[in-house]
Amino acid sequence: MTHRTNVTGAGAGTVTVIGTGTVAVAGTGTVTVHRLDLGFFVRPAAEVGGPHPRVEPVLAYLVEHERGRLLFDTGIGAGDPGAEAHYRPRRRPLEGALAAAGAALEDVAVVVNCHLHFDHIGGNPLLAGVPVLVQETELATARRGGYTIDALFDFPGARYEELSGEAELWPGVWIVPTPGHTDGHQSLVVRQGDGTVVVLAGQAHDFASHYASDELARRAALDGVAPPLPPYRPWLDRLADFEPGRVFFAHDCSVWEPVPGQVRPSQ
Repeated sequence: MTHRTNVTGAGAGTVTVIGTGTVAVAGTGTVTVHRLDLGFFVRPAAEVGGPHPRVEPVLAYLVEHERGRLLFDTGIGAGDPGAEAHYRPRRRPLEGALAAAGAALEDVAVVVNCHLHFDHIGGNPLLAGVPVLVQETELATARRGGYTIDALFDFPGARYEELSGEAELWPGVWIVPTPGHTDGHQSLVVRQGDGTVVVLAGQAHDFASHYASDELARRAALDGVAPPLPPYRPWLDRLADFEPGRVFFAHDCSVWEPVPGQVRPSQ
């Protein structure tokens, strides 16, 4: 199933933190975002670029909205012995993670995957018949083969709704293309009318510190700092339009928050 949609207006409300890994957005219809722990994997030293491997979390997010429950990513998948040996994953079942947030598989109305690598779509086959929103570029790449574990995206009952750019799925819930890690990578924005925002950035950056570095490079350029300056991802300008208050990631438990105030050049 192919679906293309245009951007519309945003909702209203405020954002408050109510617990570890949980953000509540209250306003016209309460929106709650739960961070789900779906395990971890070991990234080999050769991929890290240092002398030691690195253990990385696998995080997903459940958005509870007046329109329904949205699941952003579904965990690390199985089915490839080579990937098992290479990354040595330890999985937490999606059913258990959802239960800890007071939900079940049958409660999920829609899935949004930041991209279709196997460590983000592991639970998709458990949600046959549930619409999966993905950028058409990402799905086309996966269908060419050699990109992910095929059985995790091409399974009985798989139902894709393809997007070609930015879209507002529900009032105040936006899908924004954030290419880089993959050409079809996308992030989720939960925006409220007072300017407060939660961004679920997936693997747009591997770490909150990398996002912070890019955002500082963007600010330096906008503040007129003379080159040379490091480049930054151009879609950061679009995310900045939402004035994000917190940014969450798929493989980093740290959370980015803006520094109050603004640094100005010395006079």
